[in-house]
Amino acid sequence: MAVCTFKATQKFPVEEKFGITSQMRRAAVSIATNIAEGTSRKTAKDQSHFSTISYSSTIELLNDLIIANDLKFLSDGEYLQGREKIEKQALLIAGLRKSQAKSGFRSLLNFLNL
Repeated sequence: MAVCTFKATQKFPVEEKFGITSQMRRAAVSIATNIAEGTSRKTAKDQSHFSTISYSSTIELLNDLIIANDLKFLSDGEYLQGREKIEKQALLIAGLRKSQAKSGFRSLLNFLNL
């Protein structure tokens, strides 16, 4: 998601470098970063906390994508492709959160007794 976002935002106006471009890039990086950090946690509660942050960043990225589209920073094709990817990502993270809450998901570190 982050790589796609970085590529798409390269075409945004220069004056948006510290605006929506930065916001979208930070949200996209946050998605994977929080999933990664959550996997290192030993309790399902901690893991779920980071998955929730990741999910929130996904929704933030979707909102920013809609705004970028409204401002005509993206083609219709780029918008639809981006939206599809983000919605799929949101569903996957929602499933992860549900799994963590339901079954007390154990991290690899916990499984290995680290």
